[in-house]
Amino acid sequence: MQSTRRFIDRIFLVVKGLAMGAANKVPGVSGGVVAFVAGFYEEFIYSLQRVNKTAFKLLFNGRFSSFYRYINGKFLALLFLGMIVSYFSVSKLLDYLIINYELYVWSTFFGMILGSIYYINKDFGDWDRRTLIFLTIGVLVGLSISFLNPAKENDNLIFVFFCGIISVSGMTLPGFSGSFILILLGNYVLLLVDSVNALYDTISDIFSGDFSFVNDTARIRMLKVLSVFTLGSVTGLVTFSHILNYILHHYKKITLATIIGFIIGSLGVVWPWKKTIYMLNDDGSFMLDSRGEQIILNYQRFLPEASTETLLAVIYIFLGVLIVLGLEWYGQRTQQIKS
Repeated sequence: MQSTRRFIDRIFLVVKGLAMGAANKVPGVSGGVVAFVAGFYEEFIYSLQRVNKTAFKLLFNGRFSSFYRYINGKFLALLFLGMIVSYFSVSKLLDYLIINYELYVWSTFFGMILGSIYYINKDFGDWDRRTLIFLTIGVLVGLSISFLNPAKENDNLIFVFFCGIISVSGMTLPGFSGSFILILLGNYVLLLVDSVNALYDTISDIFSGDFSFVNDTARIRMLKVLSVFTLGSVTGLVTFSHILNYILHHYKKITLATIIGFIIGSLGVVWPWKKTIYMLNDDGSFMLDSRGEQIILNYQRFLPEASTETLLAVIYIFLGVLIVLGLEWYGQRTQQIKS
């Protein structure tokens, strides 16, 4: 019975990784919110900050099992396995759903964020003038980011490394969407679409025995970009985790208040009723990315009119709330079983 429960817990941890990976790829949605609501955010940050001098000393001395235990390797490995699988499966499905059912996808995410706000606030209970000030700061920062216009695409490797550091914020800061930050930096398509597709095509070529890609300069360039972006992401992940672990330990109340503010502010990004604004060339034509698709500049938000479509969207919002409440119920049940 105990072994079955451990197996189920591991499966659910991979599923949580899938959810984090999918959320990180969607502009406006934060993988950190998934970690927060699913109840493993602090363990996630704690595990990441264990990647330090002691860990590298164990690794370089060949003490691999000690290194694995020290960094909470089982937890991180299963979680990141889910994230990696997500980038080649769930996130592809999300791309399809956003293209074909955009309103309902955004409605579901909007509901999930509403549910997250309820979930986090329910157990907070430390509101005073100080925490309300940091809540307001978080809301203003979140809303301000959602109305900024993006820069143009830039594949300079130093800038790509910087993008990796910044984009990983979505995993460590709930409500702070790393993918939306990449849109603002102009590199969302380059780093989360084109380079990932290049890796996917390369893996497919290798398994089929086709190595002609080594002479494809564009493909090699994309793989270099993805490698540098990944290195920047790992650097940012470890760095942010150390900073956040310190802040959560010493300033937990105001940190959580600010995080709640970020999450509330992110509602502006995922507001379901919006019209997409595309980048235009000087001649008024649509600016296209490397795949020949129109590049999104931002969104023009509006209030919905009464219609069957609006009613369905509201139903999906409630569905999003129920998903979060379901996660909360599962987390509480798991804790009760363990205790």
